[in-house]
Amino acid sequence: MERPTTSSSAGSAQPSFADEETIGLLGGRRQSMSTRYHLTRRGAVRRLVQIAKIANRFDVLHGLTPIKMRLMFEALGPTFVKVGQILSMRSEILPQQFCDELAKLRANADPMPYSTVIEVLEREYGRPVDEVFESIDPSPLGSASLSQVHRATLVGGEDVAVKVQRPGVRETMAQDVAIMRSIASTASKVVRKPQVVDLRGVVEELWETFEAETDFRVETRNLVEFKRFCGDFAYMDCPKPFTALCTEHVVVMDYVDGISVSRPDLLTSEGYDLSEIGTKLVDNYATQILDRGFFHADPHPGNIIVSEGHIVLIDLGMTGRLNGRIRSVLRDMIFAVAQKDSPRLADGLLRFAGAEAEVGDYPALLADLDAIVQEYGTVDLSDLDLAAFLAAITQMATRHGIEVPSSVTTVGRALVTLEGTLDEFIPNVNMIEIISKHMAASRSASSLASDELGRLGSESHQAVHGLLAALSESRVAARMLTRGQLRINLELVGSREPMLLLSDMVNRLTMALIVVGLFVGSSIVYFAGMKPVVFGIPLIGFLGYVVAFVLSLWIVADIYVKGRRARRQ
Repeated sequence: MERPTTSSSAGSAQPSFADEETIGLLGGRRQSMSTRYHLTRRGAVRRLVQIAKIANRFDVLHGLTPIKMRLMFEALGPTFVKVGQILSMRSEILPQQFCDELAKLRANADPMPYSTVIEVLEREYGRPVDEVFESIDPSPLGSASLSQVHRATLVGGEDVAVKVQRPGVRETMAQDVAIMRSIASTASKVVRKPQVVDLRGVVEELWETFEAETDFRVETRNLVEFKRFCGDFAYMDCPKPFTALCTEHVVVMDYVDGISVSRPDLLTSEGYDLSEIGTKLVDNYATQILDRGFFHADPHPGNIIVSEGHIVLIDLGMTGRLNGRIRSVLRDMIFAVAQKDSPRLADGLLRFAGAEAEVGDYPALLADLDAIVQEYGTVDLSDLDLAAFLAAITQMATRHGIEVPSSVTTVGRALVTLEGTLDEFIPNVNMIEIISKHMAASRSASSLASDELGRLGSESHQAVHGLLAALSESRVAARMLTRGQLRINLELVGSREPMLLLSDMVNRLTMALIVVGLFVGSSIVYFAGMKPVVFGIPLIGFLGYVVAFVLSLWIVADIYVKGRRARRQ
């Protein structure tokens, strides 16, 4: 059995540093940040010179190819590796060939000396390492730009994996992020173009995840929470952390001996069914995202292993969280694409931006969404290019000034990563189809009623705000009228009869909508099983059905009577 490479990754998003004191390009620092991360003006200048030398070595002034950009980011260190990983999912900023190349930035870094690992452990624990570990394998299991993992045995005999952060990497990353943030902020004031704004968003995303990425206590908490989540599934697992031995720079967890999904041949030879592994993995991933709102955000092959009949997700440094509102919007948008419903898809995007969101050109937004729906909503699920679809949605939202939450961007990156893993190693499993089936199966009668009531509440909220806005506008109009400033140009074409016919049609349509609303509302109440009950139907639902039936008869009778009258004339 082989042990897959364990790579470091960013933590879940933390509060922004936008209001904290930061260090600028050539200084301008404030005491809190400089003290916490040991940032100095001299250090900023020294790092800038180092960055300039590396950039000059790759001849950036004469352009970069995708491969040269990846190699340059690797040479610049862990911060730029992380930037490259973020940019690899931002095709609205870089051409797709650059994104594809930057996606390879998870490769191993040169290992740090074993003596350095021992020094870090002794500094963290404040005692000799042999008082904690009976033995440590000098050869690392994996070595990344941020950390290194070694197999070890605790004094108590437990077989563990020890993840050790590289010394000084946190200060280097803090320095890099502060410099990039200053550059992006200055550039946005000088050149106001969409590309600059997007780049600033990338830097802000990096800034928000910085502390969690370099604080291994966050990963420890993620492991504890995800281990609790896996308890509900017989086929899912993750390493158990030894919390008493986990610190800001060290994580100690169970060593899991298994087979990486990147070795499908070995899995097959051991008797595993690849389709079953892929299906269960994707279905559980849908549960993480859509049902629980807490998910592993970096499901690349090195982080997924199979051990003793369990699918084990390792490296919980990067996780994502979604609140109930965002999960609800995601479900609605997925169904909207499936049903080719552009207005519903637009509504989902606007709900992301908040209740006060406005779009300057709503018809143009619908036209753009129509194009996306026609391109992606008409293909079979097996042929859907998820990366291209998400990129199209993100670019379109950016053009219309709609800000997609960073948590949704994290979902997109994770799904594309998982899709790439499946396409390469388990190609017969269709991720989108499994997620769609999961969503359909999870929509029970009670959840349907809950969703409908929630949507009704949201629409009522919007209607109230619209009414208040209309009243406000009418107040302005009335003030202008009293001052003689209001002018109305009104032209009626035709006679009185067309207006009466139109009024009659509107009245019938209104009554029909009321009837439909009563039937739908009564059906929701029926499935909800509210009491008291009459003839096996909740009383409120029964009354709704009766009123809807009476109104239906009235509409039919009205159409019949007026139709005969019109024919006599």
